[in-house]
Amino acid sequence: LHRHTFWQYRRENPQTKVGDPPPDGLPGFNSGVLLLNLEAMRQSKLYNQLLEPAMVQKLTEKYHFKGHLGDQDFFTMVGMEHPELFHVLDCTWNRQLCTWWRDHGYSDVFDQYFQCEGEVRIYHGNCNTPIPED
Repeated sequence: LHRHTFWQYRRENPQTKVGDPPPDGLPGFNSGVLLLNLEAMRQSKLYNQLLEPAMVQKLTEKYHFKGHLGDQDFFTMVGMEHPELFHVLDCTWNRQLCTWWRDHGYSDVFDQYFQCEGEVRIYHGNCNTPIPED
């Protein structure tokens, strides 16, 4: 849950949607499944500005972000600042199975993040969870 990662920003900005669950929140990204429009990314002046080390530093300071998941953290930070740069696939395209956060401090909100309606297209066995044998 990126809600955990953004705890300090959320405390300082209680009305924020950063870290809130879908559909109205900005829960962050899991890069288990990504579709990248590389041509659009290369041509986007805004996106290329966000790649500059000074801009990355600015975002990490603004959101008090201390990530450890590489591309996933970068896309999450950029998505908090510029959600218009992303087209979010519905959860059935990256159905995450990890329930670790449910048992480690977020049982009260876990189901809001974990809920996923529809026929699963791709299972993501994060946290070493087994993939169902449909």
